[in-house]
Amino acid sequence: MPLPLQTPSHAKIPVTVLTGYLGAGKTTLLNRILSEQHGRKYAVIVNEFGEIGIDNELIVGADEEVFEMNNGCICCTVRGDLIRIIEGLMKRKGKFDAIIVETTGLADPAPVAQTFFVDADVANHAKLDAVVTVADAKWLIDRLRDAPEAKNQIAFADVIVLNKTDLVSPAELREVEARIRAINPYAKLHRAERCNVALEAVLARNAFDLERIIDIEPDFLEVGEAHDHDHDHHDGHDHAHALGGLKHYHDEHMQSVAVQLAGDVDPDKFMPWINNLTQQEGPNILRCKGILAFSGDPKRFVFQGVHMMLDGEPQREWKPEEKRESKVVFIGRDLKADQIREGFLACAA
Repeated sequence: MPLPLQTPSHAKIPVTVLTGYLGAGKTTLLNRILSEQHGRKYAVIVNEFGEIGIDNELIVGADEEVFEMNNGCICCTVRGDLIRIIEGLMKRKGKFDAIIVETTGLADPAPVAQTFFVDADVANHAKLDAVVTVADAKWLIDRLRDAPEAKNQIAFADVIVLNKTDLVSPAELREVEARIRAINPYAKLHRAERCNVALEAVLARNAFDLERIIDIEPDFLEVGEAHDHDHDHHDGHDHAHALGGLKHYHDEHMQSVAVQLAGDVDPDKFMPWINNLTQQEGPNILRCKGILAFSGDPKRFVFQGVHMMLDGEPQREWKPEEKRESKVVFIGRDLKADQIREGFLACAA
């Protein structure tokens, strides 16, 4: 799907997708959002797997309206319901400041996020602000082994709330954080007990602004030949390197590729390249994001994508003291890292 130019993001309603595996604490976090005094009004969409819904009854009584979608996972049979509800909400602009979508713990976040790219009416009026994943510090490692959805939820996250940290030892906490970083080194990670994270850490994050997410150099995942490798194999899916006494895990299937280019990018080279890449490798690309300095353009161009769906727009102007540079990040399975790096660097102006 060609990368479209959208209306400025400030004209769109921000949408936070709240995800996390069963029992991680999503409803606890949602209740905090709805009950604390923050001066903002939210429309809430709750999805449950099954014909009988109870999550909406667990949400605290508040002025916010709760829309419930049952009879199927949000990632498949009820995406149409999600589009319909959001389109209905758009007709009532001014009555709420933002939308929160709480997915079932069994949901793959990808199709949820894709909704904000694939439907023109939704894309023109709402923007994906961030995917917030609540993770259970006590049980996440087990779920990463036996539940693909849990790994997808970590990989898709812009913000990760590592909940129930009081139930694990310091060593166990370091271990689970290393596992998370092996899958997604770019999400902002917050430790929490009973989801006591500051609300400004999970709301109004603006996922388009990669500066809030990437604070790690692109070669973070590269391990030099000089390092001694201490391989700890876990069910054949990942291994660890001992670096300075800390374990740094590489997930054999889920990976991230980050590329930075000093100077400008030629849009006539980049647009065909990113569209061709996502069309060919889209099923393996879970998320992609970037900030680009297009030659001749005083504004930063930012984009994000889910699988084969892409969205991008010019944002603020480059500041005089800023170094014009371009950076992209891809998170997915079995990514062709060398091909991605070479292709992006070939887009230099």
